[in-house]
Amino acid sequence: MMFLQSVAKATPPHVYEQEEVWHRIREAEGVRSLQPRSYSLLEKVLCGDSGISRRSFVLPDPLELFSMGAEELNNHYEREAPRLGVASLRKALDQAGVKAAELDALFVCSCTGYLCPGLSSYLAEQAGLSKTAFLQDVNGFGCGAAIPMFRAAQGFLSANPDAVVATVAVEACSLAFFMNDEPGVLISTALFGDASASAIWSGAGRAREGQWQAGRFATQHEPAQREKIRFVNSGGFLKNQLHRTVPKLAGEAVAKLWAQRSGDPDAVLSHSGGRDVVEVVEGVLSHDLPETRAVMRDFGNCSSPSVMMGLETRLLDAPDSDLHYWMTAFGAGFSAHCCELSRRG
Repeated sequence: MMFLQSVAKATPPHVYEQEEVWHRIREAEGVRSLQPRSYSLLEKVLCGDSGISRRSFVLPDPLELFSMGAEELNNHYEREAPRLGVASLRKALDQAGVKAAELDALFVCSCTGYLCPGLSSYLAEQAGLSKTAFLQDVNGFGCGAAIPMFRAAQGFLSANPDAVVATVAVEACSLAFFMNDEPGVLISTALFGDASASAIWSGAGRAREGQWQAGRFATQHEPAQREKIRFVNSGGFLKNQLHRTVPKLAGEAVAKLWAQRSGDPDAVLSHSGGRDVVEVVEGVLSHDLPETRAVMRDFGNCSSPSVMMGLETRLLDAPDSDLHYWMTAFGAGFSAHCCELSRRG
């Protein structure tokens, strides 16, 4: 059993309106060398009705991203991802009234860079966790990672009911931007933003009346569709491989999970994906996703933190009558995941 104590997001200070991004990156050599059709597609997505108004980046100038080598990008990830993750973690700790040194475990998910030891080591050091805290990095799930990370934390809390743990999703998506004439690559560059989100959880031994309890986890794997959405190594760079059928795949997988729900929720909180993905998911669930759309509008597709950002958005103005949420996230694999949050009134 696991009970939510707090949830908080953090975003970098470098904020660009979508059209600003276009006017800045169109000067990049990689953009100027695109085929005319590809150049027009990138301009159309960035300047059209994508459902995204602005995005935040860890570096101050998006133009710089297209002139860096793979090693330089990963060096920026090593510096910026921990900084971004600690920002949301400290907010969540403050809201929960918990000190970093009191955490028994830290779970971290990220897919936009690679570190060994993992990102959890950096966050633990910078936030001030005890040197005896359990650290676990949850890798390889892409945009869908937050809910499997929750599930890993639930396992720890089931074995340690008096424990308090943190779950942190952090993505520096801009450091994995890639440019060529593939439509999926171009769309990815126009959708993703940088963010982190953290949640503090306790086991049953520290639960209080009225807190949200997470449970009823489920997963849907479609490995035959793996090549439709994944990171691939292209000359040392991370390249997001994104097929035009991904919205349909997401809808089909989420529909299978939705059929397993325990009841109709007061709100559905979904990974944002993009405009087409959100529309398909709303259609298969017959449920509006206002929080998901708000996160996408203000921050873009932030990958794994997105669904946690939607939860924070809902909880900020949640009516007292809210008793049941259904959460879903999906991505590389192809895989989709869900869980439910419930509380007593």
